[in-house]
Amino acid sequence: MPVLRRRLRAHLQGGGLVAYPTASCFGLGCDPRNARAVARLLRLKRRPKHKGLILIAATFDQLAPYLRPLDSASHRRVMSRWPGPCTWLLAASSKTSRLVRGRHDKVAVRLDAHPEAVALCRIVDGAIISTSLNRAGREPVRTYRQALQQFGYAALVLPGRIGRCRKPSTIEDFQTGRAYR
Repeated sequence: MPVLRRRLRAHLQGGGLVAYPTASCFGLGCDPRNARAVARLLRLKRRPKHKGLILIAATFDQLAPYLRPLDSASHRRVMSRWPGPCTWLLAASSKTSRLVRGRHDKVAVRLDAHPEAVALCRIVDGAIISTSLNRAGREPVRTYRQALQQFGYAALVLPGRIGRCRKPSTIEDFQTGRAYR
């Protein structure tokens, strides 16, 4: 495994935060299984714990531990919008941390399509937290240079360019069909 891959994996497994390009802005992520890292991410963003966070992955199998099992028809419906900018709210498994799902019984998940975000999930061989790189209520960071200047002290900033999307992913409740953004 190349040095950068080993360093990145060790950084995340050790509770580190990572900033990386996504389809619409730089994202901020961590290992969702590391409660200390998730709590650090929430503090850095000044995001309330009750809201919950999005998980992204390169494959459905990387999301499966966080979800209650889907029947085959539901799985086909979910996969019909992935990979891409659709975040589904799906029933969380009982093992999904409250820090990840907030006060909800569902968890926000997406198979991402941005090549660098997908590569990150493949490197760590799992889902990661994905939230915009900004403090609550502020504009998201859109360049590597801004990410380094504003958050380089708190996160390992990965080089790269954001995609062409101008809006964040949609968020839809799978069960009710309600769109949240």
